[in-house]
Amino acid sequence: MVRPVFLCARETLSSRVLTTPLLRSPARAGLPVLSAAALVAALSMVTTAGQTQAGAPTVRLASAPRHVMPGAIDSNTPVMWSLVDGTWLLSAMTSFAGIPALATSTRLDTLPPTQAVTVLNHPGHGVWLESIVEDDQGAWYGYFHHEVPADACGRPDRQIPSIGAIRSADRGHVWTYLGTVLEAQPDSYACGSSNRYVMGGVGDVTAVLDHNRQDLFLYYSQYPRDTRSQGVAVARLAWADRDAPTGKASIWDDGAWIPAILRQPATDDAPATWVHVAGIPLVPATRSFHDGDGLADAFWGAAIHWNTYLGQWVMLLNRARNERFDQDGIYISYSPTLSDPRQWSAPRKLLNGGGWYPQVVGLESGEGTDKRAGQRARFYQTGRSDFFIEFSR
Repeated sequence: MVRPVFLCARETLSSRVLTTPLLRSPARAGLPVLSAAALVAALSMVTTAGQTQAGAPTVRLASAPRHVMPGAIDSNTPVMWSLVDGTWLLSAMTSFAGIPALATSTRLDTLPPTQAVTVLNHPGHGVWLESIVEDDQGAWYGYFHHEVPADACGRPDRQIPSIGAIRSADRGHVWTYLGTVLEAQPDSYACGSSNRYVMGGVGDVTAVLDHNRQDLFLYYSQYPRDTRSQGVAVARLAWADRDAPTGKASIWDDGAWIPAILRQPATDDAPATWVHVAGIPLVPATRSFHDGDGLADAFWGAAIHWNTYLGQWVMLLNRARNERFDQDGIYISYSPTLSDPRQWSAPRKLLNGGGWYPQVVGLESGEGTDKRAGQRARFYQTGRSDFFIEFSR
C-alpha cells in the first residue's frame, strides 16, 4: 500500500493474473518520509509511553543505522525464519501496488532485491500480503488486504477492501488462494463518502496465532458508514479451519464472538457467500472517515508482536486525523492475551506524525520476526527503520 490506507486502482486486472500494479494513491510523493529535522521534532514526543498507567511497560526509540526493506513497500512486511539444510534463512515479504514480492537471506541487513511471487487462482485486483503464520508442517498461511474498485457505489476511482487468505508450501514463492476471510456487508458502504481512498470495507490486517496454536486472531480495520464501527476490530478463526476459512471467522462484539451468517448457499456456479457483523472497535472513531468535513479521528492498521522480555503482546497503531489518512501519530498498547480484546491498555502516543505501517521486527537470529521480539528491536515505518525500539518494565 502506498497510501495512508487504500490505493486507487488505475487498471482493471484479470481475475487470475495480476499484470499491472495498482496505485493506492495518486502519487508516491504522498508517502510520509521524515527528514532528519522532522525526526528530531517527532522524537520530542517520544516518551515512556504507558508510563502514566500503573505497572505498564515503558518504551523509547533510540537512533539506529538506517535499514530499508528491499523493494517498494506500501503495507506491513511479514518476516519469517526457516531452517533450510542446517542454515537459518530470513525471508521478508513486501507488497507494493497490490503485488507481493519475496527476499531471502541469512540476515535482515543483507536481504537482496525482491522477486515477485506467484498466486494461483488469483482473486484479481490488488493483494497486499500483511501477515504470515507457519503451521507445524512448515506451510505458510498468508492473510492479505484485498482491494476492488467501488463499482457498487459507482466510484471505480475508490476502493472497497476485504481480507483474504493464501497458502504456500515452498516458503513463500508460490501461493494458492484459499478464499475470503472477512468482508463488509454491502449495506454498510459509505457511497456518499468524500474519503480519498475508501467507501467502506475491512482491511489492513494483522494475524496472530495464540500460544496454544488453537485460534488465529485477526486484528483488522473497519471503514463502514457508521462512525461507531470505524476503527480496529477483532476476529477469531479456529486454526483447524485455516485451509477453508470462508465463513468460519467469528467477530468480537463486546464480550461475545458472533459467527458468520450464510447469505447465499453454494451453487454449481458460485461458492457460498457469508455475512459478518461489524465488530466493536477497540477504540471507536470520534470523527468519521466519511462525513464530508475532511477531518477524521480513528485508529487503523494494527501490527502485533509477542514481546518475550515483557511477556505481553504489543500493538502499534496508526491514528488518522483526516480523510486522507494523514497521521496524528503512532500509538502503542499492551495486553497479556489475544483472546479478550478488553485487556488491551489504552493506546498511548509513541510518536507524533510518523509514517504508515509502523511495526516491530525482532533482532534475534532464528527467532526475531514481525511477530516476536525482545527488549530491543527494530522499529519500522513503511519498510524503513531509523530507530531501535527499547522496552523496560
